[in-house]
Amino acid sequence: MKVKCYIQGMAAISPQHTFDGDITTAPFVQTESNRLVCIEPDYKPFIPGNSLRRMTRVLRMGLTTALKCLANSGVATPGPIVTGTGKGSLQDTEKFIKEIEQYKETALNPTPFIQSTYNSVNGLIALQQNGTDYNNTFVHRGFSFENALVDSMMLLQEGASHTLTGSFEEMTEEHFYIKSRIGQWRTAPVGNTRLFEQHLPGTISGEGSAFFVLTAAQTPASKAAISGIKLLYKPSEERLSAVLQELGADADLVISGDNGDSNYARYYELLGEVLPKPAIPFKHLCGEYDTAGSFALWLAAALLDTGKIPGEWFPMVKELPGEFRKVVIYNHFFGEQHTVMVVEKVNG
Repeated sequence: MKVKCYIQGMAAISPQHTFDGDITTAPFVQTESNRLVCIEPDYKPFIPGNSLRRMTRVLRMGLTTALKCLANSGVATPGPIVTGTGKGSLQDTEKFIKEIEQYKETALNPTPFIQSTYNSVNGLIALQQNGTDYNNTFVHRGFSFENALVDSMMLLQEGASHTLTGSFEEMTEEHFYIKSRIGQWRTAPVGNTRLFEQHLPGTISGEGSAFFVLTAAQTPASKAAISGIKLLYKPSEERLSAVLQELGADADLVISGDNGDSNYARYYELLGEVLPKPAIPFKHLCGEYDTAGSFALWLAAALLDTGKIPGEWFPMVKELPGEFRKVVIYNHFFGEQHTVMVVEKVNG
């Protein structure tokens, strides 16, 4: 899809200082754990206290990120709200399932079930901002955020003035343990400091929330432009190479979804062969999760907006490019859902 849209405002909660900090000065948060956990902001300026007490982590993160994004964009009403999530509120889901067993399917509290539904965050945003437009949540594993983005671009093409587009994901201790049993995480702790020292089976888990106000027309406040995106399900090497060449041949910088997992190292070897350009990874910053592509988009837009790459965030990269105007993002989710996205600089 090559319909261009513009990022008017954005916000992200992640394991790095992305919510309030300037990307050019924010320190790189290092950890030796294989589970990266979000740095959560003070929610009180965004959510009333009586509502805050009833919300679980992912609801707080998703709603606050969306409200911060709207404030940063200067847009009063969200318009169409389109999001993607791979798991939704795991905390609420786990609590409800436990209570089914604990209370033998009697006297159940309905709140965890209501809040465990995937579109809970969208509903909260609409209620708080009096939104009455199109409202949709995509739950398509590694394509969840990307499908939300494609849907938003089509809405803009059909006449919407702007959309609020984002993602939200959390990792609980139980889900981390379950995924470790099927080999998704490294068996020994490496954290994000030594993730790329060796490509071994498994990676590190992550979580986060990122939202964007997208417009069809460029404005003086536009951060960056999304000029192309393609989604590929289990592509052959020939097909993947062709798409990378088509969208990234004239890019100045590659943002790679390499997560250090040797099971899928071939994809990133292929990326280097097809696009031998300056490349930076991003999953040592946010970890691996279904909608990690939204963090990559936030990162690309932040880098293009500031024109600088914070070297402290990428200690494994020997030489960073000094100037770049076009960025191609390549990411995949455990070898199945592959995405290639193009982000360009605007305003100068």
